[in-house]
Amino acid sequence: MIGRAPDTPDTETWLRQILRGDSCRSDKEFVLAGNTFAEIYAMARELRELFSTPACREEVICLAAENKAVIAAAVLSSLYGGPTLLLPFAFSGRALAEMREATGFTVAISDRKRDFPAGTKVICPEPGSARHVHKLPPIDPDAELLKLFTGGSTGTPKSWSKTADNLFSEAFYLTQKYQISSKDMIVATVSPYHIYGLLFSVIIPLISSAAVFPGTPSFPAEIAAAVIDNSATVLASVPVHYRILRGRQTSSGSLRLAFSSAGMLPRADNEEFCRRNDVPLIEVYGSTETGGIAVRVRAEGGEAYSPFETVDWQERNDNLYVRSPYIAPDAERDKDGFFAANDRIESGPNNSFFLRGRSDAVAKVGGKRVNLMEVRDKIKAQRGVEDCFVVTMADSGGRESIIAALIAGEVVDLKELKQNLMEQLEPYARPRLLKKTANLPLTAAGKYDLEVIKRFLAG
Repeated sequence: MIGRAPDTPDTETWLRQILRGDSCRSDKEFVLAGNTFAEIYAMARELRELFSTPACREEVICLAAENKAVIAAAVLSSLYGGPTLLLPFAFSGRALAEMREATGFTVAISDRKRDFPAGTKVICPEPGSARHVHKLPPIDPDAELLKLFTGGSTGTPKSWSKTADNLFSEAFYLTQKYQISSKDMIVATVSPYHIYGLLFSVIIPLISSAAVFPGTPSFPAEIAAAVIDNSATVLASVPVHYRILRGRQTSSGSLRLAFSSAGMLPRADNEEFCRRNDVPLIEVYGSTETGGIAVRVRAEGGEAYSPFETVDWQERNDNLYVRSPYIAPDAERDKDGFFAANDRIESGPNNSFFLRGRSDAVAKVGGKRVNLMEVRDKIKAQRGVEDCFVVTMADSGGRESIIAALIAGEVVDLKELKQNLMEQLEPYARPRLLKKTANLPLTAAGKYDLEVIKRFLAG
């Protein structure tokens, strides 16, 4: 297989090592001040036995738990030969109903009462006692392990399949590359129902025996307390959280690794975090469908992204194409196995590349091509603008597209901003609809919530 990490045994060998728990001490905490590895493995085996009974013999099971120990046990149970897990983008009744309609699931794993669709059988696992595994079932690294669901602007959930090889080979690579071990304690501020959060708060701990913080802190004081009070060594966060951490000390010296993913991180936020905490910030570029692709470390002089050693990449007509073991099996590839990442790039030195915006950021307005990212950059450069999101929308008559922008910044003067944009943009590229808000709405994964933004602009 292409792109295998150096010194990595074959997939089935190290998956069997994980299932046996060879790399972890049974009495060590998986969740800080919570369940041990032994309890998680026992829970996983009990789940697997339950799934084999006629009452729970399902092809897919909805996983809707917040306890990371339960999530880890469910993932292990699927590795043990259990059913495919469905990971919803939200736990609301509406989101679960949409996922039921898309998949037909009738069994769910949860750690609390939720608004599941009528007729759902809910399993609430409890930690058990450790039991030795005498015989492991056959393992197929390419079998579907889980489906990650994301909410779309249409409200219809979109899913991406992930195999054991997709998830565990990426986690194994990151564990090796950054030498994550049982001495580490990880704080993740992104939900484990997002690919990035799942890797850092469930899969990597299973591989490395690192402990993980039980919650998912999102406010500045919560994040700082989680890192400082627990002597965290690894922080996995998202751009919006690094922004709200500006001006705040986040580590007392224990932190050695900080990661940012799920969006572009402004340079000022990067520099502020590194200056205050004396730790380089590693920006990870990737997506749910591709897994991780590349990283950059601006504190070390890197503006370009350096691809993982496990990823092959090509530039075709200024667009990025990638090939790696992490790409979802249902992602469309060309005959050579390359996937169009939908981002524009420019080649850099030493096998690196610069990101130049989304390929789909070019829209037709009045018959003219407009790069929405360039419009966004012009707006973000205006006085008082903290952030903004630019979209195209149908006009009131529904006959043509107009450019609209939602702007974050309480002191922004929209009249002044419009005047400045008249001088900087061609008439067809100027937003015809401008609204401002204190903060741009975000999803649980820390990404811009396009559905909410469009409703706000249309209201």
